[in-house]
Amino acid sequence: MREIVLDTETTGFEPSEGHRIVEIGAVELFNHMPTGRTFHQYINPQRDMPVEAFNVHGLAEDFLRNHPVFAQVGQAFLEFIADARLVIHNAAFDIKFLNFELGKAGLAQLDWGRVTDTLALARRRFPGSPASLDALCRRFGVDNSAREKHGALLDSEILAEVYLELIGGRQPDLVLAPAGPRKSGSAQSDADWRPRPRPAPLPPRLTPAEAQAHAAFVAGMGDGAIWKRYS
Repeated sequence: MREIVLDTETTGFEPSEGHRIVEIGAVELFNHMPTGRTFHQYINPQRDMPVEAFNVHGLAEDFLRNHPVFAQVGQAFLEFIADARLVIHNAAFDIKFLNFELGKAGLAQLDWGRVTDTLALARRRFPGSPASLDALCRRFGVDNSAREKHGALLDSEILAEVYLELIGGRQPDLVLAPAGPRKSGSAQSDADWRPRPRPAPLPPRLTPAEAQAHAAFVAGMGDGAIWKRYS
């Protein structure tokens, strides 16, 4: 199962008030394991940067002016996420902005049916407890020391770790799944897999002195010792 953990940074809270996305970060998971594939893009919002937003993510208007507008990168973003399930913290915020930008660019919008909201997941699992990303990092012992300011790719990487803890760890179903999709015909299917004997036995970890001491101990127990059946 392919999942994309993603985050955005914006100039404000409402696209209807003229606010825009300024950064997208996304991390790919396959069978709940990071693959190493990421998507990261700074975006020119074509407007000023409110000081309140700058204080959150530190992205200045002068810096963003040198990056593409959303319409130039929207298709690449859609190609990266493809049909994967989307994992987002406080998904209503990010989906609202992404669909606004996608619609403005004439691109396909995102369906809510493919979204997992980790904020809602955390609130169901820990009712009444703080459910911010920082609070969940503290709960699960996830290192977020590099998070001096919000950053879409860094926050996606942190959220991926938090998400895996929320669902029970990297392998919640206790299946040793592969880290990436299988190539057709390259290996047996998971259903057909069976453990095989080792080609060569592991070397004994018992030292000769320990074996000798054990033999002397068993000999002292007499002929009726159960150990003698196995020696």
